[in-house]
Amino acid sequence: MHAVIFDMDGVLTDSEPLICAAAMAMFREKGVTARPEDFHPFVGTGENRYLGGVAEKYGVALDIASAKHRTYELYLAMLPHRLNAFPGAVDFVIACRNAGYKTAIASSADLIKVAANLNAIGLPPAGWGAIVTAEDVVHRKPAPDLFLAAAARLGCPPSACTVIEDAVNGVAAAKAAGMRCIAVAQTFPADRLPQADLVRERIADLTLADVKVRIT
Repeated sequence: MHAVIFDMDGVLTDSEPLICAAAMAMFREKGVTARPEDFHPFVGTGENRYLGGVAEKYGVALDIASAKHRTYELYLAMLPHRLNAFPGAVDFVIACRNAGYKTAIASSADLIKVAANLNAIGLPPAGWGAIVTAEDVVHRKPAPDLFLAAAARLGCPPSACTVIEDAVNGVAAAKAAGMRCIAVAQTFPADRLPQADLVRERIADLTLADVKVRIT
């Protein structure tokens, strides 16, 4: 394996509750009381579907561009006080780099959110071999496009990449890309992630040996 491709939300950063809180606040401004569980089916699919799916559930006509803009405004206001890296996440990324692996981010979020998160946890965008976000592809997770684009930018074939994911849709995307996938059960329980080649409870539990193992 020559590259490790990381999802961001729910893998490196404890940002799923934060984006959910921002989205619920946005919906409240529109008179809709959304619940956290309403968003679960859309975790990992990008904010367009994350917000749009909940709007469909409640029969709300939503201008996605403006709704997403407002959600990000609320999110970025909350971020300095509420966003944290998961324990062990930064150390694991650095360990992968020190071991000679190329590293990339492949996130269904927009670049404004990805860059803010990475800067907040001390893994700034400049340190990554590639960053692929929602704006870079037509089809987001569970489609494989984000991971395939990241591999291409790193100059690695899919078979030489290991993906670190936390979401059902993300695992499906990694497998559709022909990549090995390690799931961390930080957002979904392990029994919801059966497609992954390996499941660990937390990113702090990962070792370089987990990355090196090939599935034949």
